[in-house]
Formats: sequence, C-alpha cells, structure tokens
Amino acid sequence: MSIPAFGLGTFRLQNDVVIHSVKTALDVGYRVIDTAQIYENEAAIGQAIAESDIARNDLFITTKIWVENLSKDDLITSLKESLKKLRTDYIDLTLIHWPSPGAAISVAESMQALMEAKQQGLTRQIGVSNFTIDLMQQAINAVGAANIATNQIELHPFLQNRQVVDFANTHAIPITSYMTLAYGAALKNEVIQAIAMKHQITAAQAVLAWAMQLGYAVIPSSTKRDNLVSNLDAIKVTLDEDDMMQIGSLDRNHRLVSPEGLAPDWD
Repeated sequence: MSIPAFGLGTFRLQNDVVIHSVKTALDVGYRVIDTAQIYENEAAIGQAIAESDIARNDLFITTKIWVENLSKDDLITSLKESLKKLRTDYIDLTLIHWPSPGAAISVAESMQALMEAKQQGLTRQIGVSNFTIDLMQQAINAVGAANIATNQIELHPFLQNRQVVDFANTHAIPITSYMTLAYGAALKNEVIQAIAMKHQITAAQAVLAWAMQLGYAVIPSSTKRDNLVSNLDAIKVTLDEDDMMQIGSLDRNHRLVSPEGLAPDWD
C-alpha cells in the first residue's frame, strides 16, 4: 500500500480533547494522523505535533478538502491554510472529503487542482473520500488511477461496501475504512465477541484486524490511553479463515453516515 495501514482518526475531537488524544497517541507509538478542514481541529493538531518530539518526516498526516473549497480557484488556497494550521510545509495525503453537492464543481476540476497541489509540493499524495463507483471512475478519468492513493469510505462489519471495494481493487486503488467499529456497535456483536474471546483479544482488535487483513487502512479514534494502546496492538493480531468468514457474514448494508445534501447516490 502507498499509505500506512493504521492511523489515528480525529473526527469529532476538538480543542484540548484532540490535543490530548494526539499527544497520547504519539507517545504510545502512533505516527499517522487523519484530520479534515471541516473537523475544525487542524490548528489544535498542529499544536500537539509541535509540542511533541516527533520529527515531521516520521509522521504521516492526512487532511481533507471541504466541499466549499473544491473549485480550482479555492482548493490550493484552502490547502495552504491547512498547512499553516498544521504547522507543516506539506501534507502526506490530501483527499476530497465529499463530492461537490449537486456536482456543482466537477470531479475533474477538483482532482486536477489536487494534482496541481501535488506538483507544487503542498501534498505528497492525493485521493478521495466517500466516492461511489461512478465518482471513482470520474476521478480516474481526470488524473489516472495511479494518482489516487485511496478512497476513504465508511466500512465496517455491517457495511462492507463490496461493490466499491471490488471496483477499487480492479484499479489498484487502496481503501481506507472509516467508522470501522460502527460507532462501537461492532464491539457489542456476539459473533465478534466470541472471536475476541477465542483469541484473548478485545472486540475492537478483532474488528480492526479483520479490516487490515482484507487490505484496508484503518483510522480508529480514542481519547483514552488504554484504548489507543489496545487499538494499535491490533496490528499484531492474525485472524483465521473461519474468523474472517464469520465477520464477513455480518454485512447488512447498514450505513451510519449519509448526511443530507452531501451524500451521493450510494452503490
């Protein structure tokens, strides 16, 4: 993969809460941080990183361009503002967060602006988020599949998004799973709990290991040190074929994130 398999998500974390989460995560070994312009926490994350003793080239930072900034005139300007907030000269991975509502700005325009940002050295890789098959095809038409580092999508045991995953795999576009624990609902599932007990691991580790074994990157978030450590240890977990099949059987197309006015026509 061109992107790390495990990172820290920061959705819904702001101010002192996100500073504490990022500092703790860095302290216990995280080196990948995922944020977005709309999270309104880039400046706090920049502060947390600056106050740590981690060298910038040891970190992998992802941010996402908000829909109001997707035009060729606004995208690079907004990304430069993100760089200032994050106190860095470059972003490792910059994504289109959501497709432009009503296709007011074409995928091609936004992707070509991202490519320009990459050529200027503002970001090392580019990609997309919440993209359907049709939207991914538009992105491929605009910049080529080789330039799309990932499609970050909601993906968990209850929404496995297989059509999108299969299309992405066909074009060698890696998948990043967000909401991997399904807002915690996956941790309460009896099948997953039984697998966790079998391996003497946590339910969260079982789900995260399942996703990573399928080749997805994961970005779980937490504000608690013990959970941050435990989640990171999922990298060391190996599930067997039966475990993978059991979790795979939990798919029921149960989508948790579909904001009105933003969500595309899902596959």
